[in-house]
Amino acid sequence: MALTERKALDLWRRAMCSYVRTSDGDMTARQKAIFMTIALQPGPHTVRGLAADLNLAKPAVTRAIDALEKIGFVRRQKDQNDLRSVILERTVEGMDWLRDYAGLIVAAEAGEDVGRPMVDRKTAAA
Repeated sequence: MALTERKALDLWRRAMCSYVRTSDGDMTARQKAIFMTIALQPGPHTVRGLAADLNLAKPAVTRAIDALEKIGFVRRQKDQNDLRSVILERTVEGMDWLRDYAGLIVAAEAGEDVGRPMVDRKTAAA
């Protein structure tokens, strides 16, 4: 079955409705996009690279990374090949959240309304 624009948007809406009912708080769309890029795309990831890939200003990416680091989804590591550079890495806690988030999408696609708490943690807005 082909996913039409209408069906895609309704799937997104249902998944988001389930997400906002969780106790997980509200990550911004920018934070989600940056985290999902770090988590799902091959690295290494840097603020400069993410800013270029997502066509965002570096300060906006830095603020989102600060918030993601505060909630434990990413960590900054010194680049051993260039100690002036910082590499952004996903964490186990971040990947647990992403698996739960994917579960909300799968449940929405199956027509289920899931409003259960995801992994219990505090989230911070950028």
